[in-house]
Amino acid sequence: MECITIKDVARVCGVGVSTVSRAINNHPDINPETKEMIMQVIKENNYVPNNSARNLKRSDARAIAILIKGISNPFFNSMIKVFEEEIQKKKYSLVLQHVDAWQDETEVALELEKEKRLRGIIFLGGIASHSQEQLKKIPVPFVLSTVSLLGKEYKNDYSFVSVDDVKESCRMTEHLISQGHEKIALLCSYKEDVSIGALRLTGYKKALEAHNIPVDERWIRHMDPELDSYSMESGYRMTKALLEEGVDCTAIFAISDSLAIGAVRALIDAGKRVPEDISVAGFDGTEMAAYYNPSITTIRQPAETMAKETIKLLFDSIKKKTNVQQLIFEGELVPGESVKKLN
Repeated sequence: MECITIKDVARVCGVGVSTVSRAINNHPDINPETKEMIMQVIKENNYVPNNSARNLKRSDARAIAILIKGISNPFFNSMIKVFEEEIQKKKYSLVLQHVDAWQDETEVALELEKEKRLRGIIFLGGIASHSQEQLKKIPVPFVLSTVSLLGKEYKNDYSFVSVDDVKESCRMTEHLISQGHEKIALLCSYKEDVSIGALRLTGYKKALEAHNIPVDERWIRHMDPELDSYSMESGYRMTKALLEEGVDCTAIFAISDSLAIGAVRALIDAGKRVPEDISVAGFDGTEMAAYYNPSITTIRQPAETMAKETIKLLFDSIKKKTNVQQLIFEGELVPGESVKKLN
């Protein structure tokens, strides 16, 4: 995709380059209607001014960006460490960019690419909701990591590395059912989430339906958008609300280990025992979950392997060594001390 320049903006608006520059820099000596027209053209064409003209001339830039959605999720820490090591080995520089829950990753990517003159992008978390039209705007190679496009019409057009979130969430829910639990609450993502959180919610419902267990919407709890996503505080707050409302459940399945740990703390603070009174399960297989007391029953994602395959796919794409690939890894159910088998 060809980048629009300040000269292009000036031509479309029928003004001089200096007028466009004054509009961008909020100079007072410009007609408000002209300024509004210029800013609308800039918005429609995704034009982002560079801070340095020198950057525009650099064709040898060697920067890789990692856009992280859900930065409070500790599962990403081990993956980021691998990305850093592999990118340094290739003599590239690394740009880490946090993406808020409400932000559109494609728009952030477009702005960052123009600003930093990127050679490639890794999207970590999020993005499964975006259309092919949005993804086509990204002018450099990119790989989606921890997010699959399974079920999308354009799934074969882009490289991604992930587990099957629906399948693995279904596996954990079925494990809880096999332990005698039928009243299983779910600590889920935001209601508007159509990405990883939605996939794991689908897996949960699929398992209940397969065992003829009615889905009780009171069991399904969504994160507060005012809190950090996938944080222990979110898990704590959702569980506290569950208890305060008197919702009857024997187990809680949290869609991340950090949420699960927050849930355990809320239960303990309420005078409940885990797993004697209520069982708790997580997802991700973090080190923190293994060493927590009680250790958390979880689905382990092969984080290091996924990270290495992600960075390999990206560099192969940059060097035009490979075509688009989709890699789906198996999760592993890791029993912990947080789930009790009911009689």
